[in-house]
Amino acid sequence: MRSFFDSLGRMSGRLEDPSTAAVLLRYRLVLGVFIAGLILSGVTAFPLLHELELLGQILGVPAAAAPSSLNGLQLWIATVREGLRAVHASYPWLAYGTDWLAFGHIIIALFFIGPWRAPVPNAWVLKIGLVACLGIIPLAFICGPIRGIPFYWRLIDCSFGVFGALPLLYCLHLTRQLRRGLSLNA
Repeated sequence: MRSFFDSLGRMSGRLEDPSTAAVLLRYRLVLGVFIAGLILSGVTAFPLLHELELLGQILGVPAAAAPSSLNGLQLWIATVREGLRAVHASYPWLAYGTDWLAFGHIIIALFFIGPWRAPVPNAWVLKIGLVACLGIIPLAFICGPIRGIPFYWRLIDCSFGVFGALPLLYCLHLTRQLRRGLSLNA
């Protein structure tokens, strides 16, 4: 265990104080979960049609059901599934756009490796991440109605911004503690 904390010190300054090392460990765990979430969000954008087929089965949406015969969430899932089926059958190259969406999520996750390794000098990355999380809300409420996205689904989209901001805010709080701890040990 000692070598683990030694490696933390090499990456982020002097961590002679065990409480500073514990703060860094908490920081890295929280930011690691955030990074994993971004990667998972990206990876799941590749097989959208397969995911919608599975979700339809889980929610009891019959495979051949016309969306107009359903209501609520089942209506929305059946509508999206029908649209994806039509796109994949006639215009499979449109899925290339969601491939780029997936790639973008994965690349954004890579930017958070800098703060994971050295939190104090890379706190700006967390702040940019917070701006991105905040930007989800106007995007959902401006573009959602234009694209015909139901209001409850726009709220789900907004929740990604809110739940993404929470770990980033916590990490910024821990960054301030790390900055104080490192300056005391200098």
